[in-house]
Amino acid sequence: MGTPEFAVASLDALVKAGFNIVGVVTAPDKPAGRGMKLTESAVKKYAVEKGLHTLQPEKLKNPLFIEELRALNADIQVVVAFRMLPEIVWNMPPMGTINLHGSLLPQYRGAAPINWAVINGEKETGVTTFKLQHEIDTGNILLQESFPIGEDETAGEVHDKMKEIGAALLVKTIQGLADGSLKEKPQSSIVNRQSSVSDPATHALRHAPKIFTETCRIDWNKPAQEIYNLVRGLSPFPAAFTFLNDKMLKIYKGKKEITPPAAMPGSFLTDHKTYLKFACTDGFIYATEIQLEGKKKMMIDEFLRGYRF
Repeated sequence: MGTPEFAVASLDALVKAGFNIVGVVTAPDKPAGRGMKLTESAVKKYAVEKGLHTLQPEKLKNPLFIEELRALNADIQVVVAFRMLPEIVWNMPPMGTINLHGSLLPQYRGAAPINWAVINGEKETGVTTFKLQHEIDTGNILLQESFPIGEDETAGEVHDKMKEIGAALLVKTIQGLADGSLKEKPQSSIVNRQSSVSDPATHALRHAPKIFTETCRIDWNKPAQEIYNLVRGLSPFPAAFTFLNDKMLKIYKGKKEITPPAAMPGSFLTDHKTYLKFACTDGFIYATEIQLEGKKKMMIDEFLRGYRF
């Protein structure tokens, strides 16, 4: 069960490992693009290409869908980047339902774990496979694997690494469940390994709620490192933004410069050719890849060649 491209890596790994995929559940086709043409999810495209039986329920409690799902007689269900499942669905197979989550649970439960780990300046993240239970992202842990987050890596780059690491971990998880070598561990027993930002003495839990527009607006009254992390954590989507002459300016990539305060936070400096930098409390953020409202995404030198301040 999955929808976006992130889930395709996992499905592909399961197919290549020789598991018998009795069905793929994904989102219904949706209108997209300028012509509002019906578009298939990344998972559906892959499933059709491989000749896998595909279900696209509008509602997960629909009796017809429940009947079809039951008829597949699956031993186990695997969820990667899908919707919240009702109990009648996750409780159906004899071996239960497992989920692949993009963090080292119990840290970063929620909808946007990759974004928040980067926004919070974590030096490490990882993937977790766990059994689904009532409360979201709280089920017993099966396996985990950690990996470092580079100082300049964006959420998009972490996502691309994670989908491959997660897919391999998923295969290992199902093999372990199938041969009986894998034991579940309650999340309460997991020691917090993400202590690079959160206080290791308290093991404070960090959460990963959905990203809203207000989260993306840059507050220039903050330090450069914090703003730089926000830009990285929201790139390539939905992107951190500010305003330039009353037009929204999205910043996809940037550089930080820590210097004694030299300008009012939020003001900008430019040589009109190679750089555009915004002042914050302890330095500047250089905007290096941007998109002005109504324009295409571009590198800063290309933007400055055509922009009149």
